[in-house]
Order: sequence, then structure tokens, then C-alpha cells
Amino acid sequence: MTYAVSPAAESQGPPSLSQLYGQHHPWLLRWLRGKLSCTDHAADLAQDTFVKLLATPGERAFTLREPRAYLTTVARRLLIDHYRRQSLEQAWLATLAQLPAPVTPSAEERLLILETLHRIDAMLDGLGAKVRTAFLLSQLEGMAYADIAARLKVSERTVKRYMVQALAQCILLLA
Repeated sequence: MTYAVSPAAESQGPPSLSQLYGQHHPWLLRWLRGKLSCTDHAADLAQDTFVKLLATPGERAFTLREPRAYLTTVARRLLIDHYRRQSLEQAWLATLAQLPAPVTPSAEERLLILETLHRIDAMLDGLGAKVRTAFLLSQLEGMAYADIAARLKVSERTVKRYMVQALAQCILLLA
């Protein structure tokens, strides 16, 4: 994303976050309401979008030529994350529904497991496709590196590199 300063912004100085919020929050909220069926989730994602602006280094976020394009990009990414989390939660709830009552985890355990699933999902999302596939084949299916190499049509040394990348991502997740 390029941060181009408009001539008006240069002469007047950059707008404050509160000005950007006042000018664009109602529009962003309407845009998100059109994408989501829940007004509360739309409001949460709109707030999260502006929180991301706060986390932007320096004054770059406040000197955008097209703030709505930037806000839309950030909100769209948050929306994708929201749908991914929602899908993961629905799969987890479906799995829980199939468990017999004596085996069903407590509410606290369910929350901890769901948080762990979200962290694993974020870790896997940060990996390249082949790295992710190699890691999952190794960890979930117990395949040997030679078998993974044959399946992915890469060398065994490359599979080892993939595993190092995946495990490094796991370590970052734990840190």
C-alpha cells in the first residue's frame, strides 16, 4: 500500500485520527453492515479497522490520498479473518455436538481449545502452501519426509527446510 500525500493534506497538515474517524466511520460501518448479517459484528470490525490505523507507524495512516480505499482494504482483511474464525468455531461446535456427554469438555476447556485452534490457524495461514502441506502431512498423517518429498515432488532436503520454517512459525506463535 502506498502512502501518497494529497496536496490539500500537505497544505493543511494531516488530519487527526478523530477527524478520520468522524469523516469515515459511518461510511465504513454501512459498508460492513452490507457484508455482514450482524450489526454488532459490523461495529466491532469498524472499530478494529480504526485500531489498526492507530497501530500504523508514524503519521502515514493519517496522510492517505484515498483513506476509504485504505480503510476498505484493512476492513476486508479483518472480514476474511472474521469468516475464518467463524468457520473454525462452527467446525469445533459441530465436533463438540458429536461427543458423548461424559466426554464433553467444560466451558473453560472449550474456550481454551478454541483459542488454541485460532492460534494454530493463524500459524498455518502464515505459511506458504507447500510448507503448510508438508507440515500437516508430517504432523497429522505421520508421513516420513521421503514420502512427503515424493508427494510434493521436491527433494527430501527441501521438505526438511519446509519443516524448519513451519516449526519456526510454531515457536513464534508460542513466544
